Amino acid sequence: MQLDGKTSLITGGGTGIGRAVAVAFAKAGAKVVITGRREAKLQETCTLAAGPHPVKFYVADVSDREQVAALVTWANATVGRIDILVNNAGVNVVERRMEVIKPEAWDYLMNVNMTGVFNTIHAVLPQMRERRDGVLITVSSLAGVRASTLAGAAYSASKHAVSALTKVISIEDKDNGIRATVVAPGEVNTPILDDRPIPVSDEHKAQILQPEDVAAAVLFVAALPARAHIPELLIKPVTQLFA
Repeated sequence: MQLDGKTSLITGGGTGIGRAVAVAFAKAGAKVVITGRREAKLQETCTLAAGPHPVKFYVADVSDREQVAALVTWANATVGRIDILVNNAGVNVVERRMEVIKPEAWDYLMNVNMTGVFNTIHAVLPQMRERRDGVLITVSSLAGVRASTLAGAAYSASKHAVSALTKVISIEDKDNGIRATVVAPGEVNTPILDDRPIPVSDEHKAQILQPEDVAAAVLFVAALPARAHIPELLIKPVTQLFA
């Protein structure tokens, strides 16, 4: 029960990495709130996540600042303070190369991947500062460590931005007891693969990271003692090049 007595808020909790983190956190004893845009998917996660406390969900779009404010107010009233915030919600598009990406697709990615992270951090950070304690984990990407034509221009730019945002917070708020960490996975078998320009084979999906692999890394970061901080954690499939 590594997270016994802790409360967490996880964005993008309906599928993929967010769902796996919710399952791992619930099993570790945390009170878990998940959010996302699709109620049915959130309900599925709540059913799958077995632990001493039932997982609760709240439908919200992280790119909408008013919805995020309402989410955090509801979470505080329902489960109490938020000890751990996991910013995981993320999207991509099929037409992602610069010669084909549409301006509205660029805006969509930035609003969810970048502004959505800012919105949730901005809403949660004041209570962590007041307590002088808290963990902020941003699930970024290796595309946020080095530019990736596979991920595309907009996705790479958005992930570089949230990685930088998270690192700045870790600098600004270290004396407030707040630990902000970037977890940057390589290829992961999640529904976002459905938006690849070239379909991904089942064989390839089996070789790359699975959501529970990333969730294990996120749990490791979240469960560290308050004196310990990992600024950035990279995790990739054995078969994926990184040089």
